[in-house]
Formats: sequence, C-alpha cells, structure tokens
Amino acid sequence: MAHDHDHPHHDHGHDHAHGDDPHAPVNEAHGVRPESALLERALRELLIEKNVFTAAGLQRQIELTESRNPELGARVVARAWADPQYKARLLADAKPAIESLLGIDLNLTPELTVVENTSARHHVICCTLCSCYPRAVLGIPPAWYKSPEYRARMVSEPRAVLAEFGTRLPDDVEVRVVDSTADMRYMVLPLRPRHTDNMSEAELVALITRDSMIGVTVLPEPRR
Repeated sequence: MAHDHDHPHHDHGHDHAHGDDPHAPVNEAHGVRPESALLERALRELLIEKNVFTAAGLQRQIELTESRNPELGARVVARAWADPQYKARLLADAKPAIESLLGIDLNLTPELTVVENTSARHHVICCTLCSCYPRAVLGIPPAWYKSPEYRARMVSEPRAVLAEFGTRLPDDVEVRVVDSTADMRYMVLPLRPRHTDNMSEAELVALITRDSMIGVTVLPEPRR
C-alpha cells in the first residue's frame, strides 16, 4: 500500500543535505564532526561574551534538557491507555494534557501533537530538514534520528527502513510519515499490546520504549 507523508512547511533555516549515500543503513551511530564542535564552542563563547546568556544559565538549561528522558513520554502513553478521557484530551491538545499529568512547564517549547497508532494506521516520525524532536517528553534524540540517511529514506521508503528496525507491518496497514518542524513536534501514541488490560500504569510504563513513541517499532505482547 502506498504511504502518506505529512510534510508541513518548514522554517528551520538549515540546509537539507542527505549525504553521499541515502541508501546506507540508518540505525548506526553518527558522531559530531570536529568542525561542528569548534563552531559550537566559538558561538557559545561569543554569546556569553555579548551577555546574550550567562554560562550558569546555559548550564542550567543543559541540566534541564538532560533530565528529560523517554520515561516521561511513557507515563503519558500509559495514562492515555488507562484513561479514555485523558486520551481524548491528549489527542485534542497535547501540551496542556501533558503538563497536567507530569507537572512540567511546556510554555516555551514548540507545539506538540500526539498521533495515535491503530491496527489500520501506523505513524512514524522524522524531520527531513534537521532533527526536530519532542525533547520535552522523550529527552535527547538518538543519533540515528538525526542522520541524513534516516531523514531521507524514511520519507521515500518507510517500510524498508522500518524493516531495518525489525518492524514489518501487514500490507493493509497504512504507513503515515509525519514530518516534524521547528514549530511543531510530534510524538506517537503506540498501539496498546494485547493481554495488558490487567496491568497497572507502572507496569505499562515499563513496557513502553522510546522507539515505539517515535514509531520505528511496535510493542510486543508481554510474556505471560
């Protein structure tokens, strides 16, 4: 079945470079280039010198960013599975629903939309122009998410890329690629596995993975 690609207008201000081999494997680590690290350091020192922000303020922001991790997103998913009213709020307006559950302030973060995976439709997230990612609820993105190979190939051949993550969907399941932007981030509400009806929210949280909330994997049934 043909796949859909939701590609809103981007306003990243970044070049769209796919690298020399857009068909290379995507699930491998990509380090930071030395020239990029030097540029970041020079820019950071210049902004501190110009009093745009302080070194202490930057350190606090780094610590806040590093404190965010996929367990936050897993708590949101588990509550949505357990509480239909919360799920409806989450899908209608994600940020206030997440703020009320987790007690975090998302006021200064980009807009966030939660898309639901079902037995008939599977969403997977990418960012074709850079690496926009819902860091507020999933933490720091994995290296493969930022790679040119993943960004290029997920749009053009999503089923092949999903298969590299071990995800093989039936032909009658629609695959919809959702393209994050500088102004809008996305998170997947994974399809709830069977045989989890009697599990507590804490037990459900333990089942939910970062990759399932990006959409590159599906959650298996728990061992009984």
